[in-house]
Order: sequence, then C-alpha cells, then structure tokens
Amino acid sequence: MSLFVVIGAIFMIGGLTALAIALRHRREQRPRYAAMLIGGMMATAFGLVLAGFSVAYKATAPLDLNATGEGAR
Repeated sequence: MSLFVVIGAIFMIGGLTALAIALRHRREQRPRYAAMLIGGMMATAFGLVLAGFSVAYKATAPLDLNATGEGAR
C-alpha cells in the first residue's frame, strides 16, 4: 500500500467528517457551515483522486514510447 493511498484516505475521512457536520447544521444559514460544506466536498474529492491515481499508477506497466522502433524525426 502506497503512502498516497493512506494520505488520500485521511483526506476522505476528514472531508466526509466536515460534510457531516455541515449537513447537520444546514438550517442555521451560517457562512461557516457553507464553507465547511464546500471544503468537505473538495477534500473528499481530492482524497479520492489522490488514492485512485496512486492505485492506477501501481497497477499499470510503464509506457515505452520507443517500443515501435521509430525514433524522433
């Protein structure tokens, strides 16, 4: 397991926590909870993308652009 997967999971947990708090207080109409809602969505998406790209990078083989034998012209 890569360090980026762990960091991504931490961001996702933190973002989901901020989302839950903001959604619980949504009737108060305070700017603090609107900011927490936006920040929670952004942190959750960042964690998901970070972990997803890390898994995809580890699962694929390296790309060899010179495998066809044609060099730069």
